[in-house]
Amino acid sequence: MANNTAEHPPGNSVAEGNHDGDFGVTVMDLRELMELRSAEGVSKIQDTHGDVQGLCRRLKTSAIEGLSGNPVDLEKRHTSFGKNFIPPKKAKTFLALVWEALQDVTLIILEIAAIISLGLSFYHPPGGDSEACGQVAGGVEDEGEAQAGWIEGAAILFSVAIVVLVTAFNDWSKEKQFRGLQSRIEQEQKFTVIRKGQVIQIPVSEIVVGDIAQIKYGDLLPADGILIQGNDLKIDESSLTGESDQVRKSMEKDPMLLSGTHVMEGSGRMVVSAVGLNSQTGIIFTLLCAGDNEEVKKVKKSKKQGPSENRNKAKTQDGIALEIQPLKSEEATESEEKEEVKPVKKVNVTKKEKSVLQGKLTKLAVQIGKAGLIMSALTVIILILYFVIDTFAVQGQSWTSDCTPIYIQYFVKFFIIGVTVLVVAVPEGLPLAVTISLAYSVKKMMKDNNLVRHLDACETMGNATAICSDKTGTLTMNRMTVVQAYVNDTHFKTVPEPDAIKPKTLEVMVNSISINSAYTTKILPPEKEGGLPRHVGNKTECALLGMVLQLKRDYQPIRDEVPEEKLYKVYTFNSSRKSMSTVLKNADGGFRMYSKGASEIVLRKCSRILDTQGQPRVFKPKDRDEMVRKVIEPMACDGLRTICVAYRDFPAEAGEPNWENENEILNELTCIVVVGIEDPVRPEVPDAIVKCQRAGITVRMVTGDNINTARAIAIKCGILLPGEDFLCMEGKEFNQQIRNDQGEVEQERLDKVWPKLRVLARSSPTDKHTLVKGIIDSTVLETRQVVAVTGDGTNDGPALKKADVGFAMGIAGTDVAKEASDIILTDDNFSSIVKAVMWGRNVYDSISKFLQFQLTVNVVAVIVAFTGACITQDSPLKAVQMLWVNLIMDTLASLALATEPPCESLLLRKPYGRNKPLISRTMMKNILGHAVYQLTIIFTLLFAGETIFNIDSGRNSPLHAPPSEHYTIVFNVFVMMQLFNEINARKIHGERNVFEGIYKNPIFCSVVLGTFILQIVIVQFGGKPFSCTALTIDQWLWCVFIGVGELLWGQLISAIPTHHLKFLMEAGHGTTKEEIKDEEMTEGADEIDHAEMELRRGQILWFRGLNRIQTQIKVVNAFRSSLHVGLESPESRSSIHSFMAHPEFVPQSEEEARIPTIEETGDEIDPLPSASSSGAGGGGEPPSAFPHSCESSI
Repeated sequence: MANNTAEHPPGNSVAEGNHDGDFGVTVMDLRELMELRSAEGVSKIQDTHGDVQGLCRRLKTSAIEGLSGNPVDLEKRHTSFGKNFIPPKKAKTFLALVWEALQDVTLIILEIAAIISLGLSFYHPPGGDSEACGQVAGGVEDEGEAQAGWIEGAAILFSVAIVVLVTAFNDWSKEKQFRGLQSRIEQEQKFTVIRKGQVIQIPVSEIVVGDIAQIKYGDLLPADGILIQGNDLKIDESSLTGESDQVRKSMEKDPMLLSGTHVMEGSGRMVVSAVGLNSQTGIIFTLLCAGDNEEVKKVKKSKKQGPSENRNKAKTQDGIALEIQPLKSEEATESEEKEEVKPVKKVNVTKKEKSVLQGKLTKLAVQIGKAGLIMSALTVIILILYFVIDTFAVQGQSWTSDCTPIYIQYFVKFFIIGVTVLVVAVPEGLPLAVTISLAYSVKKMMKDNNLVRHLDACETMGNATAICSDKTGTLTMNRMTVVQAYVNDTHFKTVPEPDAIKPKTLEVMVNSISINSAYTTKILPPEKEGGLPRHVGNKTECALLGMVLQLKRDYQPIRDEVPEEKLYKVYTFNSSRKSMSTVLKNADGGFRMYSKGASEIVLRKCSRILDTQGQPRVFKPKDRDEMVRKVIEPMACDGLRTICVAYRDFPAEAGEPNWENENEILNELTCIVVVGIEDPVRPEVPDAIVKCQRAGITVRMVTGDNINTARAIAIKCGILLPGEDFLCMEGKEFNQQIRNDQGEVEQERLDKVWPKLRVLARSSPTDKHTLVKGIIDSTVLETRQVVAVTGDGTNDGPALKKADVGFAMGIAGTDVAKEASDIILTDDNFSSIVKAVMWGRNVYDSISKFLQFQLTVNVVAVIVAFTGACITQDSPLKAVQMLWVNLIMDTLASLALATEPPCESLLLRKPYGRNKPLISRTMMKNILGHAVYQLTIIFTLLFAGETIFNIDSGRNSPLHAPPSEHYTIVFNVFVMMQLFNEINARKIHGERNVFEGIYKNPIFCSVVLGTFILQIVIVQFGGKPFSCTALTIDQWLWCVFIGVGELLWGQLISAIPTHHLKFLMEAGHGTTKEEIKDEEMTEGADEIDHAEMELRRGQILWFRGLNRIQTQIKVVNAFRSSLHVGLESPESRSSIHSFMAHPEFVPQSEEEARIPTIEETGDEIDPLPSASSSGAGGGGEPPSAFPHSCESSI
């Protein structure tokens, strides 16, 4: 087989040509070599270097010892062949983000209005007789107007500048934060190489050309290389070639291994031949970058100039370096798409529907936008009609050329007032609240062992209705130990003493276990005195090696005697075989094969068993049935996993068997021992599962283990409760029930099974994917199910990607699993998933709290601005005051309400589901109830305040009169009411105690106190800029008293039963059932949900306006004097679309990239095997090439 490797002294430099730092081969030679495939590559290696060993000599490396690791040598290799990183897309500069923020449609409208207003304020009509233009113009040109006329326009431009800077700063800091997270993930990415004969793990970025890398199933190759020793190696190259078939690699036929491809089966070693931009992935990336700027020229030039030049160019070309590594946050999607290494991620983005919250926010934004548009249009129409009728009808003026500039000035003001109303209507603080809430949660979730890779996953988790969990390592501790054994016809309930086993049996058993397991699996001494030995590698194999140690034997000397190079043939473990076998060649020319695997599968292939004397005796089917009944089932019922160890001899005289015919080879085995391996349930799991069930989440166990073991563990965990009518079934039976005669999965059949299914045992990866897809697509229940899946093996990739939220195991998980996941559990613990649910629900509630507060402010501000403009022709709240209310209160309120910590009570309710509106009836009752209180107070003070407080009226005061106490009180009361209503907004389900847990949120307390102190400063010392005058202590107490009235009013509102208020509308619904049915039909084409379609439609206009997302400012306006109707105020909406389109904070230029084109939606995108069967259609044969999860891997 392809395992021959010849030893040779390390570092024989064949200094032909002496190019590139004394290596016998140039970077271009290696690039050209790696572009060849299969036979061409083999012949090129033979023609140029003799063989792979010749190439190793030229690269000054040893196939056995690896590199020396000498820093000087490594630096020389960096210089000659480049470093192992691919630069990401350059981060946008702050100025670029400012320019982007300026593209906002609402802002552009405001800028135009401001410029027109400014221009007109400096233009004085020659000899214009104001009397001739009617009384409306009276006083417009009075003393001081020349100095004050520009204020409106300037105020608008100032507020636009603030909006733009805040937006740009938010985007910039967001990008910075995610690049930071990215680099953290990169540093954690390690790969196994051999240096100085030692197997070590180094960061992917430190791999150099000439390194000898160990590869095994589940790895994502970080660099190009050439195979120097392999066992049954199969690679999924679909990410580079688009071909979904797995490619078998061997030294004779196809030794070329490419970066970015996945190892699906087997193991081996390769010599690294190209890294970074010189690898196949890097070359594609460079070509794709060429379009951006003239990279191609640089690359061509650098080819001539040599690789070090190339490397520097690469660095400058794209800013921050990003190692090629599988774990990428969405931040890197752009570079991923460029690399074409992992189109997985591209599919991942578009394939999953937008998260529940995003869909609802999009719809709500559209609804609010339409309402704001109607209100603003109405305002402008009313003002123009009022002006026209009053001037030309009532006063009987005629339009003269002299008066035109004055009239135009009025129309501009009306237009500005209209824009102001629109600006007030939009809750621009919302995008900021969403961002803060998600970012805050993600940061805190790290402490709860959840590394969130896709931001929206943490919110989706709050809506989860089902969790499909692995058993091994997630529900159990993944610390396997052998506790029972059946050997020499005796069933030992504990591990037997060495002398209880016949020496011959012991010998063959120890040899079989030591040799027929991955040599990377080891048991190391404990790190701390008195600790448990450390298990490295596959846990099931560790349990067997542990038994060898308990039998007072050592596996290492046996492995030293039979190094990996001497293994003649290895059938590695995969999910269809469910066993592993290793063949050795005997001295006499015969062969011996050791096998191990799931007991019911291996026993079926045994025709003999070692008896009490250690001699093989015939093992008939009836003996097997009896053994299953008396040994295996009792072990399984104790929750043990059973593994059978066997061997087979091939005599020399029979000649060499056909190793490709597996069914013939894996037969006629002799059973040595059957062991029962215990994997104890994690102590915190039963409690976590009870919490899930209370929270309305169904937990299902999907495992490769046998049904009795699975059932025993499920009962211990609390997944199965005594006396309940739930299903436990094996993968085979599951498939029979859900597939029709043609073998296709039928949704109707699946719908009969999944609601009661709790345990799926002996399942293949396809079964897991089919189950997840079936639950998601099902329309049996009222609401669409939101499914979370845990996985650790390469084979779990399709299910993790299909799920709404995929959890990969941080410790036991393979690169492929992590790549397909949304959240990585850094402690592999099920109870961390429950914390993710709690955080997810908290995000949802935080957004609702903020919406309740924000919309109350908006409703009141719109009505006040609207009536003020139409009735008094003057806004009670001046422009700068509105700037303070919007800019400060929005930003601070989103900070205060979005950072509420989660509490256990979140787990006491059922999930909201996709259809529940974002603004419930209770919230609508609160919004309207508080708006009524606030409007009553504001209008009472406005029209009767002067008599109540015995002060001068502020209404109809001359244009440049000093600020009045009257309007200062109105402003102060308005702010006080918002401040106390912010406390009310902490509860959205009608709870009475709004102060509960308030001290647990220091941010909230400091925001409320800080706002209060700032308000005192503004009122007492703000003076003319803020249109305020200092108030007396009595007036202050009244303002605070009216504010506190908000809390009492809140109690009154919560006393009204919501169910009586049927007339209240809900807002912000999710996708309806009918829409889901439509989506089902187009399942193959990646779904984009309807809110997104609506978003795309209105995006260019409305959302751009609505968004500028993190920003929050609505400066609203003041209409500067009763005549000078109206004034300005802009506002910005941070683009909701940047929020919608980038839940994971993809730089905004990617929007287009996120909409899949027709070609992209084809099956070949999915680089995980079975793209055609399980990736798109869901059914199909179990892909035989799927390695199984360590669940039943041994």
